[in-house]
Amino acid sequence: MRLILGLGNPGEEYRDTRHNVGFRVVEELARRWQVAVDRLECNSLAGRLARGDGDGGDGGDVLLAKPQTYMNRSGYAARCFAERYGLEPGDLLVVYDEVNLPLGKLRLRRSGSPAGHRGLESVIENLRTAEVPRLRLGVAPEDGKPEGEDMVDFVLSPFAPDELETVAELVHRAADACETWLREGVEAAMNRHNG
Repeated sequence: MRLILGLGNPGEEYRDTRHNVGFRVVEELARRWQVAVDRLECNSLAGRLARGDGDGGDGGDVLLAKPQTYMNRSGYAARCFAERYGLEPGDLLVVYDEVNLPLGKLRLRRSGSPAGHRGLESVIENLRTAEVPRLRLGVAPEDGKPEGEDMVDFVLSPFAPDELETVAELVHRAADACETWLREGVEAAMNRHNG
């Protein structure tokens, strides 16, 4: 069993915000694999792909999940799924927005610090390890990111109309990276999709 955990905030008012690109990647994978991500499990909307049924490769099943807690409590879902399915930290891929990357860039990492991201911080805290693969999706505008209190408003704001094409391409490439991670592992996915 593997888990792709897309981070975001629940509710229609957050749907198209920068903070919810992790949800959008899970939705793209669900569309590709024709999996409904609508079952409530571990305080998340979840769906399951029996590998071989779609582009999930061979091996165990794949869970897609969108935690329905707010971002800073995403780790509860990660821990619940890990305990319920006996997942090791390396069996999870956390997908989330990154204000320290320019819009459209993505970076896959095997482990590391949360770098101030409250959702990833919660995942690391709940799993009690930083050895969790993560896919960071750049959401910062070309003119740089805001600082301080303006950061909250920024990540909870929708993308500008002239950014939408770049965001759609980012979500598509991120879903490709998730599929590479599933089929070939984190090293191959990093080599192919970073940069």
